[in-house]
Amino acid sequence: MTFGDTLEGDLTRRDFTVNAMAMRLPQMALVDPCGGLADLADGNLRTPVSAEQSFDDDPLRIMRAARFSAQLGLDVDMDVMNAMETMASRLEIVSAERIRAELERLIISPYPRRGIELMVHTGVADIVLPEVAALVSTVDEHKRHKDVYEHTLTVVEQAMDLETGPDGPVPAPDFILRFAALMHDVGKPATRRFEPNGTVSFHHHEIVGAKMTRKRMKALHFDKATIEAVSNLVALHLRFHGYGEAAWSDSAVRRYVADAGDLLERLHRLTRADCTTRNRRKANYLSAAYDDLEARIAALREQEELDAIRPDLDGDQIMEILGLRPSRAVKIARDYLLELRMERGPLGEEAARQALLDWWASDDVRALAQEYQAQQARWEAKVAEKKARKAAAKAAREAQGQ
Repeated sequence: MTFGDTLEGDLTRRDFTVNAMAMRLPQMALVDPCGGLADLADGNLRTPVSAEQSFDDDPLRIMRAARFSAQLGLDVDMDVMNAMETMASRLEIVSAERIRAELERLIISPYPRRGIELMVHTGVADIVLPEVAALVSTVDEHKRHKDVYEHTLTVVEQAMDLETGPDGPVPAPDFILRFAALMHDVGKPATRRFEPNGTVSFHHHEIVGAKMTRKRMKALHFDKATIEAVSNLVALHLRFHGYGEAAWSDSAVRRYVADAGDLLERLHRLTRADCTTRNRRKANYLSAAYDDLEARIAALREQEELDAIRPDLDGDQIMEILGLRPSRAVKIARDYLLELRMERGPLGEEAARQALLDWWASDDVRALAQEYQAQQARWEAKVAEKKARKAAAKAAREAQGQ
């Protein structure tokens, strides 16, 4: 990068005219060589020089154009839009970290739909978020199912409307909720099937979509916690489906809460946002059904400390009762007790102890546990042997040094 010898020269090297203004001190005089103030007033996003030249200097500016549109609500100049389309492939030379940073800023902007639509229209999404770009091709010309792309954009906006203030459970802007809303149906193109009866199905699209989401976010170098949170929400977004048609047991409600974990408040909002039907009767029915589920969760939470579902016995107690050493055998015993906890609610220590002993009475269970204990013993023996070799080698080196 080269710098000019004047303020005006340096400003013309900025990415956009609205970002190419300065205040000269102490005169407090506005320096605006590219007409950025007028562009800002007109809601116009353009580059100080030709867009192709600007993007050639730094291809990341292609992403910044989409982000500025989402952040400031600006309309992109035709020169900028054409250059984005022509030069989108140049983003392939930009580091994943830089692209991710711009994408995050776009998603948490006041108008993310504008930025997403611009990316899709210009082909930028084909490089950055090809899974979202592919939703456009899922439109069914015979209208046997909803427009998945338009539905997705609506879900993003509705999820934003359900974010809370700073003291609420999902303070705005929430990247995890918004990005999960954007990615929640990306598994549909790969799972779409036209059935013989004329209907269309997307079986298991939430599982396929979660895998695709995880893969894309890894490619963009998101941190592990964010990847897990977003992909888990995508995987869970259909779990509520069918709640109003068949009554859930308390066990099913407990599982819903346990599987969501600390994502429950976001899952509430994603599930509600996913209802985009224009049929008011159906929309009201789904809303009432989810109101009922939330009420049941609240009631169970009061009764059972639902946020901290765990077996009635801990690992130490299990090992003491069954005479086990630390191993996978303890885990399968704990998993069994957790399953009982889900099915029956709190048992209490005595009932849990008896249930554990009844389960342990099975020859198959004990045989499996013994195998796990043997595996653990072999592993511990190998570790001890390795440590002994290292200690012996260290002692030999020290003796040789003396």
